[in-house]
Amino acid sequence: MNNNTEPAPTLSVHVAVIVGSTREGRYADVVTNWFVDRAAQRTDITIDIVDVGTLDLPVHFTKTRSTAITTYADRIDRADAFVVITPEYNHSYPASLKHAIDLLNAEWKRKPVGFVSYGGISGGLRAVEHLRAVFAELHTVGIRDTVSFQGPWQLFDGSGALIDPVDADVAGTTMLDDLLWWATALRAAKAADAAGAQVAA
Repeated sequence: MNNNTEPAPTLSVHVAVIVGSTREGRYADVVTNWFVDRAAQRTDITIDIVDVGTLDLPVHFTKTRSTAITTYADRIDRADAFVVITPEYNHSYPASLKHAIDLLNAEWKRKPVGFVSYGGISGGLRAVEHLRAVFAELHTVGIRDTVSFQGPWQLFDGSGALIDPVDADVAGTTMLDDLLWWATALRAAKAADAAGAQVAA
Protein backbone atom coordinates (compact mmCIF):
# COMPACT_ATOMS: atom_id res chain seq x y z
CA MET A 1 0.00 0.00 0.00
CA ASN A 2 1.33 3.44 -0.94
CA ASN A 3 1.13 5.77 2.05
CA ASN A 4 2.66 8.70 0.19
CA THR A 5 0.14 11.53 0.39
CA GLU A 6 2.21 13.95 -1.67
CA PRO A 7 0.26 15.23 -4.68
CA ALA A 8 1.41 14.08 -8.08
CA PRO A 9 3.68 16.62 -9.79
CA THR A 10 1.96 18.85 -12.33
CA LEU A 11 3.63 19.00 -15.72
CA SER A 12 4.12 22.53 -16.94
CA VAL A 13 2.04 23.61 -19.93
CA HIS A 14 4.08 25.19 -22.71
CA VAL A 15 2.18 28.22 -24.02
CA ALA A 16 3.12 30.12 -27.17
CA VAL A 17 2.03 33.76 -26.79
CA ILE A 18 1.53 34.99 -30.34
CA VAL A 19 1.84 38.76 -30.80
CA GLY A 20 -0.17 39.55 -33.92
CA SER A 21 0.55 43.21 -34.62
CA THR A 22 3.44 44.34 -36.83
CA ARG A 23 2.38 47.99 -37.00
CA GLU A 24 4.98 50.65 -36.22
CA GLY A 25 4.34 52.20 -32.81
CA ARG A 26 2.05 49.32 -31.87
CA TYR A 27 0.46 49.10 -28.44
CA ALA A 28 0.83 45.31 -28.48
CA ASP A 29 4.04 45.47 -26.48
CA VAL A 30 2.28 47.04 -23.49
CA VAL A 31 -0.54 44.48 -23.57
CA THR A 32 1.86 41.58 -24.12
CA ASN A 33 4.12 42.60 -21.24
CA TRP A 34 1.12 42.85 -18.92
CA PHE A 35 -0.12 39.39 -19.90
CA VAL A 36 3.27 37.68 -19.80
CA ASP A 37 4.09 39.20 -16.40
CA ARG A 38 0.84 37.81 -15.00
CA ALA A 39 1.20 34.39 -16.64
CA ALA A 40 4.83 34.06 -15.52
CA GLN A 41 3.71 34.21 -11.88
CA ARG A 42 2.15 30.76 -12.29
CA THR A 43 4.13 27.59 -11.62
CA ASP A 44 2.13 25.48 -14.10
CA ILE A 45 3.09 27.35 -17.26
CA THR A 46 6.12 28.11 -19.43
CA ILE A 47 5.98 30.83 -22.05
CA ASP A 48 7.41 31.35 -25.51
CA ILE A 49 6.69 34.80 -26.97
CA VAL A 50 6.20 34.38 -30.72
CA ASP A 51 6.27 37.90 -32.13
CA VAL A 52 5.01 37.90 -35.73
CA GLY A 53 6.83 41.17 -36.29
CA THR A 54 10.23 39.55 -35.73
CA LEU A 55 9.77 36.21 -37.49
CA ASP A 56 11.10 37.27 -40.93
CA LEU A 57 8.42 35.24 -42.68
CA PRO A 58 8.18 35.41 -46.50
CA VAL A 59 5.71 37.89 -47.95
CA HIS A 60 4.32 35.31 -50.37
CA PHE A 61 2.72 32.05 -49.37
CA THR A 62 5.14 29.29 -50.28
CA LYS A 63 5.24 25.51 -49.99
CA THR A 64 9.01 25.66 -49.58
CA ARG A 65 9.91 26.11 -45.94
CA SER A 66 12.71 28.56 -45.34
CA THR A 67 14.83 28.40 -42.20
CA ALA A 68 12.63 31.11 -40.66
CA ILE A 69 9.43 29.16 -41.38
CA THR A 70 10.94 25.91 -40.09
CA THR A 71 12.04 27.56 -36.85
CA TYR A 72 8.64 29.16 -36.43
CA ALA A 73 6.86 25.86 -37.17
CA ASP A 74 8.96 24.06 -34.57
CA ARG A 75 8.02 26.62 -31.91
CA ILE A 76 4.32 26.28 -32.68
CA ASP A 77 4.59 22.49 -32.78
CA ARG A 78 6.26 22.37 -29.35
CA ALA A 79 3.51 24.42 -27.74
CA ASP A 80 0.71 22.75 -25.79
CA ALA A 81 -1.50 25.83 -26.08
CA PHE A 82 -1.65 29.31 -27.56
CA VAL A 83 -2.64 32.79 -26.47
CA VAL A 84 -3.09 35.23 -29.34
CA ILE A 85 -2.67 38.92 -28.59
CA THR A 86 -4.42 40.94 -31.27
CA PRO A 87 -5.51 44.48 -31.99
CA GLU A 88 -8.61 45.24 -34.03
CA TYR A 89 -8.02 46.90 -37.39
CA ASN A 90 -11.13 47.83 -39.41
CA HIS A 91 -13.34 45.39 -37.47
CA SER A 92 -10.90 42.47 -37.83
CA TYR A 93 -7.39 41.27 -37.02
CA PRO A 94 -4.10 42.11 -38.81
CA ALA A 95 -3.24 40.57 -42.17
CA SER A 96 0.22 39.73 -40.82
CA LEU A 97 -1.38 37.50 -38.19
CA LYS A 98 -3.54 35.70 -40.76
CA HIS A 99 -0.48 35.07 -42.94
CA ALA A 100 1.45 33.63 -40.00
CA ILE A 101 -1.45 31.36 -39.10
CA ASP A 102 -1.97 30.15 -42.67
CA LEU A 103 1.70 29.23 -43.23
CA LEU A 104 1.23 26.28 -40.86
CA ASN A 105 -1.41 23.61 -40.45
CA ALA A 106 -0.84 20.41 -38.45
CA GLU A 107 1.21 22.31 -35.85
CA TRP A 108 -1.97 23.96 -34.54
CA LYS A 109 -4.11 20.82 -34.38
CA ARG A 110 -5.84 19.64 -31.20
CA LYS A 111 -4.52 22.41 -28.98
CA PRO A 112 -6.44 25.13 -27.13
CA VAL A 113 -6.19 28.81 -28.03
CA GLY A 114 -7.10 31.81 -25.88
CA PHE A 115 -7.31 35.46 -26.86
CA VAL A 116 -6.22 38.80 -25.46
CA SER A 117 -7.52 41.70 -27.54
CA TYR A 118 -7.45 45.47 -27.52
CA GLY A 119 -8.94 48.25 -29.58
CA GLY A 120 -11.60 50.94 -29.63
CA ILE A 121 -15.18 50.62 -28.48
CA SER A 122 -15.31 46.84 -28.99
CA GLY A 123 -12.04 46.16 -27.20
CA GLY A 124 -10.91 44.03 -30.13
CA LEU A 125 -13.67 41.45 -29.71
CA ARG A 126 -14.68 41.64 -33.38
CA ALA A 127 -11.14 40.60 -34.28
CA VAL A 128 -11.39 37.70 -31.83
CA GLU A 129 -14.67 36.47 -33.32
CA HIS A 130 -13.05 36.33 -36.76
CA LEU A 131 -10.06 34.49 -35.34
CA ARG A 132 -12.29 31.89 -33.71
CA ALA A 133 -13.56 30.77 -37.11
CA VAL A 134 -10.02 30.54 -38.49
CA PHE A 135 -8.71 28.50 -35.59
CA ALA A 136 -11.76 26.22 -35.57
CA GLU A 137 -10.87 25.26 -39.15
CA LEU A 138 -7.41 24.30 -37.87
CA HIS A 139 -8.93 21.88 -35.31
CA THR A 140 -8.07 23.95 -32.26
CA VAL A 141 -10.24 24.39 -29.18
CA GLY A 142 -11.18 28.04 -28.69
CA ILE A 143 -11.41 29.23 -25.09
CA ARG A 144 -14.70 31.02 -24.50
CA ASP A 145 -13.50 33.60 -21.98
CA THR A 146 -11.22 36.34 -23.25
CA VAL A 147 -9.28 39.32 -21.96
CA SER A 148 -10.35 42.51 -23.71
CA PHE A 149 -9.13 46.09 -23.36
CA GLN A 150 -11.43 48.84 -24.59
CA GLY A 151 -9.35 51.95 -25.25
CA PRO A 152 -6.19 50.55 -23.63
CA TRP A 153 -4.31 53.82 -24.06
CA GLN A 154 -6.26 55.19 -21.08
CA LEU A 155 -6.10 51.98 -19.03
CA PHE A 156 -2.33 51.63 -18.59
CA ASP A 157 0.01 54.09 -16.92
CA GLY A 158 3.37 55.25 -18.26
CA SER A 159 5.16 52.20 -16.85
CA GLY A 160 2.80 49.76 -18.56
CA ALA A 161 0.85 48.86 -15.42
CA LEU A 162 -2.93 48.79 -15.37
CA ILE A 163 -4.40 51.69 -13.43
CA ASP A 164 -7.31 49.52 -12.25
CA PRO A 165 -6.22 45.87 -12.68
CA VAL A 166 -9.02 44.00 -10.89
CA ASP A 167 -11.31 43.12 -13.81
CA ALA A 168 -8.47 42.28 -16.19
CA ASP A 169 -6.75 40.13 -13.56
CA VAL A 170 -9.93 38.13 -13.00
CA ALA A 171 -10.47 37.72 -16.76
CA GLY A 172 -6.86 36.66 -17.25
CA THR A 173 -7.04 34.06 -14.50
CA THR A 174 -10.32 32.65 -15.82
CA MET A 175 -8.96 32.35 -19.36
CA LEU A 176 -5.67 30.80 -18.28
CA ASP A 177 -7.31 28.28 -15.95
CA ASP A 178 -9.51 27.04 -18.78
CA LEU A 179 -6.66 27.11 -21.30
CA LEU A 180 -4.47 24.97 -19.05
CA TRP A 181 -7.31 22.53 -18.32
CA TRP A 182 -7.83 21.93 -22.03
CA ALA A 183 -4.10 21.80 -22.74
CA THR A 184 -3.56 19.15 -20.08
CA ALA A 185 -6.58 17.10 -21.17
CA LEU A 186 -5.68 17.24 -24.87
CA ARG A 187 -2.03 16.42 -24.20
CA ALA A 188 -3.09 13.34 -22.23
CA ALA A 189 -5.53 12.29 -24.97
CA LYS A 190 -2.88 12.63 -27.67
CA ALA A 191 -0.41 10.62 -25.58
CA ALA A 192 -3.02 7.89 -25.15
CA ASP A 193 -3.64 7.85 -28.90
CA ALA A 194 0.08 7.54 -29.59
CA ALA A 195 0.44 4.72 -27.08
CA GLY A 196 -2.53 2.92 -28.60
CA ALA A 197 -1.09 3.26 -32.08
CA GLN A 198 2.19 1.73 -30.92
CA VAL A 199 0.38 -1.24 -29.36
CA ALA A 200 -1.64 -1.75 -32.55
CA ALA A 201 1.51 -1.68 -34.64
